Amino acid sequence: MPELTIAFVDLTGSTSVFETLGNDRATKAVTKLTQWIGARGQANGGTVVKMLGDGVLMAFADNRAAVDSMVQIQQEHAKRVQQWPAHLKLLMQIGLARGSVVWVDGDCFGDAVNLASRLSDLAGPEQIFASDTVIQSLGPRSLVRNRSLGAMRIKGKVDTCEVFRIEWQADMQSEFLTVPADLHAITPKDDSDFAGIELAWLDATRTFNSSDLPLRIGRVPEASFVVSDPRVSRMHATIGMVSGNYVLEDVSSYGTWVRFAGSESVVQLRRQDCVLYSDGEISLGAPFSDFSAPTVSFKLMDGSMALARSAAASAR
Repeated sequence: MPELTIAFVDLTGSTSVFETLGNDRATKAVTKLTQWIGARGQANGGTVVKMLGDGVLMAFADNRAAVDSMVQIQQEHAKRVQQWPAHLKLLMQIGLARGSVVWVDGDCFGDAVNLASRLSDLAGPEQIFASDTVIQSLGPRSLVRNRSLGAMRIKGKVDTCEVFRIEWQADMQSEFLTVPADLHAITPKDDSDFAGIELAWLDATRTFNSSDLPLRIGRVPEASFVVSDPRVSRMHATIGMVSGNYVLEDVSSYGTWVRFAGSESVVQLRRQDCVLYSDGEISLGAPFSDFSAPTVSFKLMDGSMALARSAAASAR
């Protein structure tokens, strides 16, 4: 089976375009754009596998050509849409994955195809998400700028996958961040190792122990820990215990971002989970780059710390 890099390009904003232009004109606009995407991919050595309404599936034998092609497509399209009205802008979210592919009657199948589709779904408008196999195939001397988003659980995959965001903007500073610890490399701990978790937001601080799990972070009063901000979903995230480790799962509409103490790396979660292996911060509904984002700090406590906090709470 040939090893190929699969690119899945999906258009965002088509609903608004159809509502504004009507079916006929909007269909022509979408078709024209997807044909342009396909032509750009072919010019870089890619094969258009199929058009999917407002998406394009392409395959590349040359991994670097696939990455360069997607970067070029985003850069050229960004210039084209600068003068477009906001409600008519069709933007792109792209997923890239590399692996063995099976061809059947002109269509291709395989884990890389499924993963590229999932990464496209996870990416936001004007973003390119790539699997670790794509980044590794670029080689250590590659000048392609990227940042690790950490190990993510991808729907349909048993193991976590380290996901990278390719930084295609010409004016963006190069940002190679420390890779977060692989979730499977973390040694499971006994329940006694982490006897509690403390959450704090503004002037609210609460400590939860294993009997309180799973706990829910959200906007509504029914949540275990309430964060009153419109960007926070009613039930935004849960924290539970898996194999002796605290695991945060995003169940929100707008996503969750996690960073750990002593590291600049950020893990972005969209309907995914990650192990809370040390103290850190959780940004709800907006990235840390938004200074106004509701940010919850968390601390993992051992038995003695939890006992002291419990005694202090009882004394008040």
